[in-house]
Amino acid sequence: MTLSTADPYGAQAHARAMAGTRVEAMPTVPATAAPPPPGVAARDLLWVETLAAGGYAAKRLNRGARMRMTDVGGDACAAMLIFSAERPVERLNVADTLKVQWNAYLGQGRLLLSDMGKVLASVVEDTAQTHDAFCGASNEASNARRYGDGFNWGDHPNARDRFMLALAKFGLGRKDIHPCINWFKGVKVGEDGATHLEVGPFTPGRQVTLRAEMDLIVVLTNCPHVLDPRPAYSATPLQVTAWRGAPTPADDPIRLATPEGLRAFLNVEDDLQR
Repeated sequence: MTLSTADPYGAQAHARAMAGTRVEAMPTVPATAAPPPPGVAARDLLWVETLAAGGYAAKRLNRGARMRMTDVGGDACAAMLIFSAERPVERLNVADTLKVQWNAYLGQGRLLLSDMGKVLASVVEDTAQTHDAFCGASNEASNARRYGDGFNWGDHPNARDRFMLALAKFGLGRKDIHPCINWFKGVKVGEDGATHLEVGPFTPGRQVTLRAEMDLIVVLTNCPHVLDPRPAYSATPLQVTAWRGAPTPADDPIRLATPEGLRAFLNVEDDLQR
């Protein structure tokens, strides 16, 4: 039977009839109802959500939490912003993330650094090895040039405006959109200084797992990369799974890998003593 939504009672009945409906791109609430990753107890799940093409999400994660992103279909582009949950004025600094580690390419064992010299998160697993720390987020103009429109509520939403929707949930706005990292789409810099995109699609199921080194606000979008040359709006689902975990121990190999990285961990730990 088709329920009319033309009056409040019909709308109420329709809404209640939808209870329990599942679609691919939605959060699992509570997260503990989802199947956990191997070795993780269901009771420790914090966040389970799938982002469709053009989707966005934001979540607060406490220190020690693990967050795994899975490129379900091999063509996701996970643009990410990160903030300190305690004081969001401190946030990801992509330039420092690269120069402090003497490496322009992110992967397992690398750190994501803040603009205050602290480590926000560590990359503890990376089976993709195709990421971008150079190009930033797509915007309305770039999408309009490629697809004919880039409106937030159109058929081709852009990452920058999707960031704005997600940031609003935490009282943040346009001024808080900083240079992002794009996971699963690789950008390399040639000898001539030109950027070259590894666009894919790639093997489905590639994963990146981060470990939160302080309390964080993580913001994600899943829109085509700003350099994606394909005429079609191409992005396959991005699955996000986060769970509780222990804070990084003093003898952790990633913590001790370089003197620069150790200093970033010490800066976090110094704050925790106050």
